[in-house]
Amino acid sequence: MKIWLFDIDGTLILSGGAGQEAAFATLVDAFSIETPDREQIGFAGRTDRAIVRDLFQAHDIEINEENWDLFQRAYLQHLHDHLEKQEGEVLIGVLEAIEQLHTCSRSHLGLLTGNIQAAAEAKLRYYELWDFFHFGGYGDHHVSRDNVAEVALANACGHLNQSIDPRDVWVIGDTQNDIRCAKAIGANSVAVATGGFSVDQLAEANPDFLLEDLRPSEIVAALLSVDEP
Repeated sequence: MKIWLFDIDGTLILSGGAGQEAAFATLVDAFSIETPDREQIGFAGRTDRAIVRDLFQAHDIEINEENWDLFQRAYLQHLHDHLEKQEGEVLIGVLEAIEQLHTCSRSHLGLLTGNIQAAAEAKLRYYELWDFFHFGGYGDHHVSRDNVAEVALANACGHLNQSIDPRDVWVIGDTQNDIRCAKAIGANSVAVATGGFSVDQLAEANPDFLLEDLRPSEIVAALLSVDEP
């Protein structure tokens, strides 16, 4: 058995910056921030909870559950709009790769993403990928991606109603944080240089596999070859 936990942004899709634009639009619309600071906050490889915390701190917005809930509601509305406006795409080889993994009876596909669950669903439904994934870990509650990885593994166990050896779990992502969170739960890591980080940068975090992209010729041959009969 193999469990495949996919990151979304920079790994499965490029949204054309829809998430970031929706976040800045939310600051304007819901919190009356006329000119949001676009330079201070990093988005790649982080959880939405961590990003919003930093956005609140940078704009002197009180960090509490009421404001977090307000942000989420407005953000999701803006996200739908910006998915339409921005020029995004499903990344090269993704559909073919996940279709091939999906057809393997001993493979189970899930998500490990910093997106809140509703945003993950919105993005993947927009690009017609959502139905491939049946469990996951999301950025609704945790600042650390390591904690999200723990939740994703627990949810995989719950979905399959059995314990899972972390050595049978493969975390696939485009940032060093994806690699680190895989190591945090004892899983294998697959780094793909389809986001904002080069092969050399990703290599510094020592992933188990390092690919240029998710073309089936690379990922399926490399990863399914390690699956037991």
